[in-house]
Amino acid sequence: MRVKDKGKGHWVSGVGEEKRRKAREGGEDMKEMDLTLLIMAAGIGSRFGGGIKQLEPVDARGHIIMDYSIYDAMEAGFNKVVFVIRKDLLADFDAVIGQRMKNKEIQIEYAFQEIDDVPEKYKEKTINRTKPWGTGQAILAARKAIDSPFVVINADDYYGKEGFVKLAEYLKNGGDCCMAGFVLKNTLSDNGTVTRGICVEEDGWLKEVVETKGISKDTELDMESLVSMNMWGLRLEFMDLLERGFAEFFENGGQGEFLIPTYIGELLEKNAIDVKVLKSNDTWYGMTYKEDGPAVRESIERLVKEGLYPEEF
Repeated sequence: MRVKDKGKGHWVSGVGEEKRRKAREGGEDMKEMDLTLLIMAAGIGSRFGGGIKQLEPVDARGHIIMDYSIYDAMEAGFNKVVFVIRKDLLADFDAVIGQRMKNKEIQIEYAFQEIDDVPEKYKEKTINRTKPWGTGQAILAARKAIDSPFVVINADDYYGKEGFVKLAEYLKNGGDCCMAGFVLKNTLSDNGTVTRGICVEEDGWLKEVVETKGISKDTELDMESLVSMNMWGLRLEFMDLLERGFAEFFENGGQGEFLIPTYIGELLEKNAIDVKVLKSNDTWYGMTYKEDGPAVRESIERLVKEGLYPEEF
């Protein structure tokens, strides 16, 4: 099912459709596989500068969290990054982030998440809408720029190296959908409670993600539980499922947001996909609270001193 006419979307590249067709027909050469990192950054505020958490430096040299994610992805074998942003922020985003990425040995493209990028028959639902339709739509916004298996991450989360390595290896070896499962105790904040998606798995396969709110370091939950931090490994064919799911979202009323963890949960319930859970022992860092900033910066600087990252890259 197609949810929009070709040529009406907001994309930089149009090669993804042909690669998806070849993937469905079994024509992709696994040995020559490219890997794409898709960074969801459409939530960045309309004004660059102070207060925009995705652009907050996390070291003394001005690097932001996205710099570290891209560095780790390149080490793991990724050769392309697609930023999903709002179209009105392209010039500013490219000046602040894109230009310095162009000096690295990785291909850079942009895709734009727009409120009116919905199935044609549901355009009227966008009239009074003030924000995009969620992470599922963010991935779909990049469908013309994605031409290889890809990993999805949030712009303002630090994931560490292990997740990138394991997801890249799994996808390159022909695996289908996968996710990085982080140990709960490695994802909590000292400055308040958090919401986490607790993974229910069986023999390493995801069965369900249970959204659990109000988790603190004093929780009675099993601290060794694996949780989803929105780091998904997906193949080109998943875009077809996602397009159908987005249309179904509107057929069912189109209320709220079309979220990727929710939709994957629905597919799991229907036994429509299998999702491999790949454990990462790395500590996740994010700026859930403003007060998290100093601790995140201190942790990143410690990783640099330990030799995990060079001072300049």
